[in-house]
Amino acid sequence: MELVVYLAGQIHDNWREEVVKKARDKNLPLKFVGPQTNHDRSDDIGEDVLGTQPGKYYRDDAASSINNFRTQVLMQKADVVIALFGDKYKQWNTAMDASTAIALNKPTIIVRPENLIHPLKELSNKANVTVETVDQAVEVLAYIYE
Repeated sequence: MELVVYLAGQIHDNWREEVVKKARDKNLPLKFVGPQTNHDRSDDIGEDVLGTQPGKYYRDDAASSINNFRTQVLMQKADVVIALFGDKYKQWNTAMDASTAIALNKPTIIVRPENLIHPLKELSNKANVTVETVDQAVEVLAYIYE
């Protein structure tokens, strides 16, 4: 049984590749999807589709509409959502995606370091599972197949 896993979280490092590699190393039948990880493409998509916008607000609004559409389609098709919170970047998109997954009743795994226990306590409480590492998240996925 192949599951679709939506990988929510910041797009500035290779954590997604790490999850995919670890899952493949365990021969887990998983397909991975997620947000647009090409930052420039994500920022430019509104103007690429709708043309030049009259200012920064409208440029961001146009891009957000299309990015949110993409996220909604992929997340609705996902069987599981992993939302990674890290220390290095602001995590607004991750929080939005995790909240959306929970509202859609998607089984959700939150990955967050120990120092974010307090600021993420309510979100962690709503998720199905909260772990501290990518390895632990992959172990949770592997347990499905035991």
